[in-house]
Amino acid sequence: MKAFPQPKPERDSDGATVRLNKWLADQGVASRRKCDELIASGHVSVDGETVRELGTKVDPVASRVEVDGSPVGARPVRKKYYLLNKPRGVFCTSDVLENRPRAIDLIDDRDKGRIYSVGRLDEDTTGVLLLTNDGELANRVMHPRYGVPKTYLVKLPGFVPDDALQSVRQGVRLAEGVTGGARVVVLKRTEKLSQLEVTINEGVNREVRRIFAAVGHKVARLHRSRLGSLNDRGLKIGSWRPLRRDEIDALLDPATSGAENPRLERLQKKRGPGQRFRRGARKGGSDARRDGASRGGEGAGRGGDRAGRGGDGASRGSGGAGRGGAGRGGARSRFGGGRRA
Repeated sequence: MKAFPQPKPERDSDGATVRLNKWLADQGVASRRKCDELIASGHVSVDGETVRELGTKVDPVASRVEVDGSPVGARPVRKKYYLLNKPRGVFCTSDVLENRPRAIDLIDDRDKGRIYSVGRLDEDTTGVLLLTNDGELANRVMHPRYGVPKTYLVKLPGFVPDDALQSVRQGVRLAEGVTGGARVVVLKRTEKLSQLEVTINEGVNREVRRIFAAVGHKVARLHRSRLGSLNDRGLKIGSWRPLRRDEIDALLDPATSGAENPRLERLQKKRGPGQRFRRGARKGGSDARRDGASRGGEGAGRGGDRAGRGGDGASRGSGGAGRGGAGRGGARSRFGGGRRA
């Protein structure tokens, strides 16, 4: 893979210092949020002194920074970017004491250096996972202010009724507050099985599973098929590939990865029961209905599944929000273990 030019150490407007968490993330230690945790818990020292204050600044040239006694920034760090189709039973952690299979260990590039997963998929969830040592890109993808869309193929036992789907589209109440609503397309729906494509812009822990549990349905299988502009096409379960330069640029481009929205910053913070998440309460409801009405995409009725022609829909006019993407065959191939070519 062709090496990309490496930027010089970025400095704040004062010309001398950068925030410690950003500098650590740029060195591939972890994401900015994880670096904040390392700082607050006393794992980081600057010029021999342990620092715990968030917002600490360092000179990227003159400061001596260590994490758990190991020097950081002794050499220039080459940015690495990988896309993994994560299998089940693999954990998204960088903890060296973790004995269970880790996603970073599936990247067998000898030159990968110290990388970490951008966000997390739980043990039982498969699908696209970004791994990098680029703290700026990780922040762009994970931070709720940017609302990077994440699309999942969801398999549930039994028939999920229209009112439950409408609740998911409009937002349901979780412990953190009310979700911003999701885009839902029905791929298949019978008395024994429902297969859906669900797109969210948030990053709450195990959000898709918890959303459907809140409306009375347990997720049996969950696969993330898209993350921003990235998808799992041509990437078998357990396989990985490096990102192309155009894919990296697309993730950094708000027009393709998710428009910046400061209101989403509050999404990840703990809230009282009366407060709401906000990206798409309106989008999940009115936009979804508008999408369904304008595209005429969703047929009537409880038994009228027509996945191949654009979906099975809500008889109440709530409609799906899909772009007509996956038909029955695509859903089956991905749920069946990612054995697509």
